[in-house]
Amino acid sequence: MSSPELHTDYPKTRNSLVEDLRLIGLEKGMTVIVHSSLKSLGWVVGGPVAVVQALMDVLTEEGTLVMPTHTAHYSDPSGWINPPVPNEWWPVIREEMPAFDPDITPTYFMGAIVEAFRTFPGVLRSNHPTESFAAWGKEKETIINDHSLDFGLGEQSPLGKMYESHGHVLLLGVGYDSNTTMHLAEHRNPTPKTEQNGSPYYRNGIRVWESFTQVAYREELFEEIGAAYEESGHPVRKGKVGMADCRLIPQKELVNFTEEWLLQYDKCCKPIENA
Repeated sequence: MSSPELHTDYPKTRNSLVEDLRLIGLEKGMTVIVHSSLKSLGWVVGGPVAVVQALMDVLTEEGTLVMPTHTAHYSDPSGWINPPVPNEWWPVIREEMPAFDPDITPTYFMGAIVEAFRTFPGVLRSNHPTESFAAWGKEKETIINDHSLDFGLGEQSPLGKMYESHGHVLLLGVGYDSNTTMHLAEHRNPTPKTEQNGSPYYRNGIRVWESFTQVAYREELFEEIGAAYEESGHPVRKGKVGMADCRLIPQKELVNFTEEWLLQYDKCCKPIENA
């Protein structure tokens, strides 16, 4: 049997990943949000479960491990484009889509590590139908509870709570374009472009379809912002975890830099609409 992951020079294990994570600066007691790609690590004995265990081993319960557990498909069908569905389907979808349930609703295109993490004992997940987060460890309740429905990646979200706790971002085999934490900076624009969405979720134990406001995100700029952040000498620890290129970044510094970069971009480079 062949596998695309068998290019690995030697099997990666829970213990070897622990060593690698410590070498790039992850420490006991840290609060860290992880964005990840399992295949980038090479062949891991135990797959995503071993990766989650390694992260927990390093942080211990004195730290806090956070991951985005988003469910973009739990959204209003009027905005679906890949693929779109006929307009006459929309009322049925809105009426019959199961309510988002933090305990059972699977993640959507978030990766195998995230999907394994959300099922671990002691993990708490926020009740946002499209932009939930899961957390484990000392500060999990502070970070996860009271996640705002409107502006779900803004100040009253787990990202905003992490910013106040001086958390870190770990890019585990992925680039800045997967760096959800940078969306927090977009909410700090004085006049962000916004859009409406809607989803079914449980409010006080009852299924409701609720409309909410979100920022029109611009993650297509994040790779350019990340490169500028590094070129300007801001703090980032780089290294290998397994076979993956990884970065460990202070969240507050990255968010502040992204906020300022976007403000300058909008002043000088943003296309003028209806020009």
